[in-house]
Amino acid sequence: MKEEIKNLIEQAEKDFEVAQKNFNIEEYYMSAFLCQQSIEKMLKAFFVIKTRKSAGATHSLIYLAKETGVPKEFFGFWGSESRNLSKKSFELIKWIKNQIDKQ
Repeated sequence: MKEEIKNLIEQAEKDFEVAQKNFNIEEYYMSAFLCQQSIEKMLKAFFVIKTRKSAGATHSLIYLAKETGVPKEFFGFWGSESRNLSKKSFELIKWIKNQIDKQ
């Protein structure tokens, strides 16, 4: 499982890095997509850490967020316009990374 966690975090961080670059050049649609990918991978890593089980093939951010205890304040923005989605995603990704670091 440690290898799975490591791979998920590395991939999520790369997606996040490229999301930020796309945001800076105002490619908000691509930034939002990459944020979603980063969030999913970070949540899966956090899920594995918390439950000691694989997250499996799920792509449900809501399921993963609920299972890992993501605060409700992060739930409302997932239908937002791309620019706002990217900004809120940055906050959520940082929150998840902080929680992983505490483990």
